[in-house]
Amino acid sequence: MRPALPPCLYRHHQRQKRRESMIMKTSSFTLGRRASFWVSAAVVAHTLWTSAAPAMTYPLYAAEWGLTPTVTTAIFAIYPIVVVMVLLGFGDLSDYIGRRTTMLLGLSGSLLGVLLFAIAPSILWVFIGRAFMGLGVGLSASPSAAAVVEFSAAGQSQRAGAVTTAAQALGLMCAALVGGGLIEYAPFPTRLNFWFLLFVLTAIFAATWFLPRHTSAEARGRWRPKAIVVPKGIRDIFSSATIAVTASYALGAVVLSLGAQIAHDLIGSSNSLINGATIALFAVVAGAATIPARRLASTTAILVGGTASAVAVALLALSAAEHALPIFIAAAATAGMGYSLLFSGGLNLLSANAPAHHRGGTLSALFLVAYLTQGIVALALGTIATARGLAFAIDIGAMAIAALSIAAVLLAFRIGKSLPSLQSSVGKSS
Repeated sequence: MRPALPPCLYRHHQRQKRRESMIMKTSSFTLGRRASFWVSAAVVAHTLWTSAAPAMTYPLYAAEWGLTPTVTTAIFAIYPIVVVMVLLGFGDLSDYIGRRTTMLLGLSGSLLGVLLFAIAPSILWVFIGRAFMGLGVGLSASPSAAAVVEFSAAGQSQRAGAVTTAAQALGLMCAALVGGGLIEYAPFPTRLNFWFLLFVLTAIFAATWFLPRHTSAEARGRWRPKAIVVPKGIRDIFSSATIAVTASYALGAVVLSLGAQIAHDLIGSSNSLINGATIALFAVVAGAATIPARRLASTTAILVGGTASAVAVALLALSAAEHALPIFIAAAATAGMGYSLLFSGGLNLLSANAPAHHRGGTLSALFLVAYLTQGIVALALGTIATARGLAFAIDIGAMAIAALSIAAVLLAFRIGKSLPSLQSSVGKSS
């Protein structure tokens, strides 16, 4: 016979049982670790699909509403700007309320943004929809990346980074190919693309609902809005990882905000599917590059990725100057490799060294810098393209991205030499 509990312990035991009972009633079915891993990867994929979904419609908006490159790139840029605002205010939210809840909030924002694009009667609706897309991605980007790490098998953090990069590449590829195909061959070219994405996001939302409510990496205490803090012991690692991911996002800004316009205006390709396939090649190569990336050390991936990125922007500038589609295709493929290795290398470097209870907030800090730079690059290039022409804007963008890529290479080389001692100091401080 079990001994009677003291009254205070008995009441605590009963409260605990009631809480467990409520959890069972509100979550009659929960996904296992493997399924949760892939659902989290699907949420990662949605961030790039949602981001890139309007890319193929920018030339159509420009023709229908008489928009300048400044306006079309502003449509793109409002998204990373809102992402930055969300990360500043809610960057570590998932560390407290759970990855699942934060991802559901983010998917809700993305759903609303895509719906506004699907029914937009004017450019104002497009801007509002883009802002909601930024809200959705800002809330879900870091928790989904953290969830992929936390739901991966023990000792598989490198695989988690590769899967995250591949999921982003898949989302981008779907945005380019599905968007290009529907725009070129289906009715309602500025709308059907978004209705299809709305269906996909609804399915991802439904799957995310069944994720485990909390993970062991969740922080203690109640969440309050506060500044994102990077743990002191990993700040050198954070700097190297952030420059690498920022370089990849700046490269992505050129491909996503101006890629279709470059193909249409400078290369002379008027087929939306072909233009979309060229952008999709960027994504396909980015996804394929994750396979060898899994075998590379994080710093090595950044070294190779930074070099490929610098070569890619040089080819992009050359394709615009020569009006050559083959060179543009080569630039897109090389850019895909550079993007993939820079992003996965930076993400793996930071994820492997960030303390578990600070992982969501630390990744948010990384994404904050990357998205802010992406928005600035897109707006700046759009303004330059309007004032001086698209070809001149591409030349300026190529030089800026090459400089970022070289900085990423130099920092990775330095961190690679000092990483063992840095990891030792992190272990002692945590």
